[in-house]
Amino acid sequence: MTKENGVKVLTDMVADFVAHIGKKLPDDVVEKLEELGSQESAALPKVLYETMTKNQGLAVELNRPSCQDTGVLQFWLKCGTNFPYINELEALLKEAVVQATFAAPLRHNSVETFDEYNTKKNVGKGTPTVWWDIVPNSDKCEIYAYMAGGGCTLPGKAMVLMPGAGYEGVTDFVLDQMTTYGLNACPPLLVGVGVGTSIETAALNSKKALMRPIGSHNDNANAAKMEKLLEDGINAIGLGPQGMGGKYSVMGVNIENTARHPSTIGVAVNVGCWSHRRGHLTVNSDLTVTCDTHSTWKFNA
Repeated sequence: MTKENGVKVLTDMVADFVAHIGKKLPDDVVEKLEELGSQESAALPKVLYETMTKNQGLAVELNRPSCQDTGVLQFWLKCGTNFPYINELEALLKEAVVQATFAAPLRHNSVETFDEYNTKKNVGKGTPTVWWDIVPNSDKCEIYAYMAGGGCTLPGKAMVLMPGAGYEGVTDFVLDQMTTYGLNACPPLLVGVGVGTSIETAALNSKKALMRPIGSHNDNANAAKMEKLLEDGINAIGLGPQGMGGKYSVMGVNIENTARHPSTIGVAVNVGCWSHRRGHLTVNSDLTVTCDTHSTWKFNA
């Protein structure tokens, strides 16, 4: 296969996958929503979970996005230095988003700042967003795709705490954000908490946390304990599905962390709504692909 043909195949693959995740939720999200719905006893939350299930079924049946806000596309790449298409990736991801915009279709969500016009292609200056993790001596590329909506991830919050605040300060910050704007994101939520040395590192960690599977845990035992404590605390708020009240406010709390400066604790919160549209592909150098988030997706080149 020529390089030109390979770029086209990879572009078409990503475009097809982006269109798919806008219509079909990841397997772990579907399973968690079914679990939470089965544990509700009150009439209203049970009806809301049933409506979510119906919404998902109709999205697939009618081949339409499951939420009207298909967000802005964000990609996290864990790319090997020997992946043959590493130099073309950013350009082809942009083209894939344009293709998906018309094929899915996706709502036009890229407005050029200050000029104030919608490009109507979901691409613009700096969009889609692409973050890179470079993996030495690898010829594979992992592509995490996420639809960040205006009510969920995009209104995330971050700040730097003084060390005296400690991890109690992290807890206070997270719970304060959940009670302040948690309803904007259509519960039950997947909460991504980032801890690091500054605003930007904490914010990136919180985004990365949302890419983790529901039910997974931080490798650090103390961080994993905090995940559970925060999950229990946010559930106790009683937001329930769509903020209408119920036993559960979240699908889970994921914490990602990096080392920090002794004098600061950077903390950030991002949340995914119940229609948590993200996907994960692993692409090999020969463009064979595996997907561990959507068992229903198959790509035919």
